This record gives sequence, C-alpha cells and structure tokens, in this order.
Amino acid sequence: MNWWNSPHLYLVLVGFAGIVVWHVIPQRLSTTRLIVQIAFFLTMSVLLLDGAVVPYETARGNETTAGAILVGTAKLLWWVHLAWALIGLVRIYLVFERKPREARLLQDLVVGAVYVGTLLSILAFVFGAPVGTLIATSGVFAIILGLALQNTLSDVFSGIALNLGRPYALGDWIVLSDGTEGRVVETNWRSTHLLTLAHNVVALPNSFLAKLGLTNVSSPEESHGLSVTIRLAPTKMPAIVADVMNAALQSSNMILKEPPPAVAIKGLDATAIEVDLFFRVEDVGQRIPATNEIFDLVYRHSKSAGLRLATPPSSSILMNDLPNEETANLPEVTPIKLINAIPVFSALTDNEKEALAATVTVRTYRKGDIIVRQGEMLPSLMIVRAGIIVREQGDDAHPQEVGHLAPGDFFGETGLLAGIGETSTLRAKKHVVVYEIDQQNFAPLLLDRPEMAEDLAAALSARMSSSDPSDIAGQPNKSSKFALLKAMHRVFSRRSVPAR
Repeated sequence: MNWWNSPHLYLVLVGFAGIVVWHVIPQRLSTTRLIVQIAFFLTMSVLLLDGAVVPYETARGNETTAGAILVGTAKLLWWVHLAWALIGLVRIYLVFERKPREARLLQDLVVGAVYVGTLLSILAFVFGAPVGTLIATSGVFAIILGLALQNTLSDVFSGIALNLGRPYALGDWIVLSDGTEGRVVETNWRSTHLLTLAHNVVALPNSFLAKLGLTNVSSPEESHGLSVTIRLAPTKMPAIVADVMNAALQSSNMILKEPPPAVAIKGLDATAIEVDLFFRVEDVGQRIPATNEIFDLVYRHSKSAGLRLATPPSSSILMNDLPNEETANLPEVTPIKLINAIPVFSALTDNEKEALAATVTVRTYRKGDIIVRQGEMLPSLMIVRAGIIVREQGDDAHPQEVGHLAPGDFFGETGLLAGIGETSTLRAKKHVVVYEIDQQNFAPLLLDRPEMAEDLAAALSARMSSSDPSDIAGQPNKSSKFALLKAMHRVFSRRSVPAR
C-alpha cells in the first residue's frame, strides 16, 4: 500500500492542522477559535466517511502496519476534535445565553465528563483496551478516594446543585438564615465568596450554604424593602400621627416613590402609638443612609407637629405621669428653638441667635404654591418651619422632582451668598410655613462669623452638585465650594466697605 497517497494521511494532516490553527488564533477571539474547531471536526468527519473508517469500531486486522498507524492516528485525532467541538458548543451556548456563573462550574463539569468519555473511547476503539475491566478495577480505587475526599465531594456536589437550582447569581445580595449577608462575588467548586458591608470577603463552603435558608435580596429586582418602627406618645389622634409620618416619608430624598411608602398603625395603648413605616430603596447599599434619613425626618416632622417620642416599653414610669392628649404640655416651635436646632447656626452666641430670631418674618404657602422659580434670586434666608417643599427642574408642563425640603431645612442661600438664582423651582407640596431672615439682618453675621458662611457654602455646593444644572440664571454652573466662596467674598466685600 502506498500510504503517501492514502486518504487517511490527509485526514491526519487535517487533524494536526486543526490543532495548529487552534493555537495560532489569539485567546481573546474565543468564539472564532471554537467555530474554527467545529469546522475542522466536520471536515474530518466527511473525510472519515470517504475513507470508510468507522471511529467507534475497533481496528480490523487486515491493515498493514503503516495503514494501521494512519487509521489509528486519524481516529484518535477525530475523537480529540469531537471532544473539543462538544466543549466548544457548550461554551458558545453559555456565552450567548450570558450565563457566566455556569461557565465557572457547569462548564468544568461538562469538560471533565467529555474528556473522560473521550479517553475511554480512545482506549476502546483505537487501542482495543478492555474498558469494562478497567472501569471495574478503578471502581475500588474510586470508593477509597471518595471516602478520603468526602467533605470535598460534598462541597462539589452542593455547588453543582446550587448552580442548577440558581437561587442566586454573581452580583446578587443574599442573606443567610444565620445572619450572614453579602454580595456574591465568586463561586467555585468548593465555596461561594460573599463581599460583606464591612468590605470583607467571606468564603462559605457550598455544603454549608446548601443547608441554610437563603434570601436573595436582589431578586426579582435590586430595589430593597425596609421598615422602621416608631413609638410616639399618645398626645394626638392616631390619624394625625399617621399624617405626620406620611409627611416624613414623602419628604425623603433617598427612598423610592414607586411603589409608594406606607404607614401602618401597629398598636395603641396608654403609653404609646406604635407606627410601622414601610419604604423601598434603590439597592441594598442604601439601607443605612436611607434609614438614617428617615429617622432624622421623623424627628423633625414630629417636633414641627408637636409630637413627642414615647418612653421605652422597658422603662418604669407611673401611669399618672404619662402624657396624653388632655394633659400633654406640647412645646411650641418658636424661631429661636428652630435656630438652635440647625447646626449651621451653632457658631453664633446666644445673644446673636436671639437677635436673629427677633427679626424673623413668618410666611405661609398653600399646597401647590410656587415659592420661587428656577433662576430667580431670593435675597433672604428661608427656614422651613412646617410642611414639605418639592424641588423641581424643567418646564411647568413636565416638571421633574429632584429633591425635598423638610422642617429644619433652609433655602435662599444661593442669592444671599453668591448672588445667583435658585438651582430649582420650589413648590409647596402641602401647607408650608417658613421663617424668613432678610439680608440686612443676616449679612453682618456672615461677615463676623466666616465659619458659618463656609458651612452655608458647603450646603449650597452639595445642593448644586445634586441638582447639576447646566445653567443658573444665565450663568455657568458654580458647584464647587471654592467658586461659591469667591462669589461670597465679592458680594460681602461690597457691602462691608465703610463710608468715608
């Protein structure tokens, strides 16, 4: 036989060419490499059929030595290319379906099964080895190895079960029944890695994870529901308490407006009205700041409405000493008390605060009233006494809410400090009461207390950065604190020049 002209030789050459091309194509072109591999496998299959070679049958004894070598090599290469083609099909499927987690565990499982099956097929159909006897002999070794690796195998199979069940995916935030929680950053054969709020990575064995109850906070969406319980003294009707708590939720800038937050009266007795506040945040990372904001708003709205926090249930107190709607001496929120409660005025002395409170003018707005439009300048500092103010941007036909002001918040500092217009339109969401401090009374304090001016500038800078307007009253955006301080210096320098 002239084996140089044998079709089996071309089959072997095609098989080796496929291996060379596989390694020549860069790894970044993984899809191209896999498609080329499948193409070589199909070409080899056609050549095998043309040469009347059946790769899943043992070799016949009528072949010459050279012919047997060629046929055996061709069949071996065919089995190798079959294995690679099967692996390629699995990986292409997982890539196109965008399932990276299965690509880490399930692909390894499929690849291992394909290679084991290919090895056994080569031994049986190329070399004619008694595979059945080999498998029976290796069974004893497999039992011994399985006993030695019992814990490892438990983690492996638990990992496979978790991947097939898909209770979570990479990037999901999960909470375990033992209190452990974190974002899934990696899964492998043995363990699942969670990134906790403390920015630590916790490695949990898959067998341990499979035994615990698991809550996927990120499914079916990233938004996360929260609830807080507030206990207030029964000094007013529950309906009024619920209305105040609703106002606190509506004035939040961090919680989601859809679905709308809710207030539920949980309990009522002689000691307290217990209220549950339900709301949602955009993702689990905002739980702490959003909860802190809600507690702050509840405190401010409660103070504004004359509500008192209830005493703790565990405290010892006589029933006669408990405040109620008839006996409660509700504190009045006066201008001086509101000024004392605002941190920006902490630099003032008591006499300066009292003098400032004496100049306060009270202004009221009905629900829906526009207090100031975007771009207009207010020459006074306005402090919210009661109600909710909505910050809007855009035209009147399609306004967009960008924030809220609650009792204790202030506005008007853009005109007072930098001489520029408001960054947004301010509209009363419900009945609003504000305290106004005009420029004439406030400017000398800013000159004498530069630290208070810097605090106001920092608050204005944060507000302008969150609004990020492209143009304010026809001027470029001055969101940096440095630019605001320069503008303040120019404004107050002109006011403080003594007369000659």
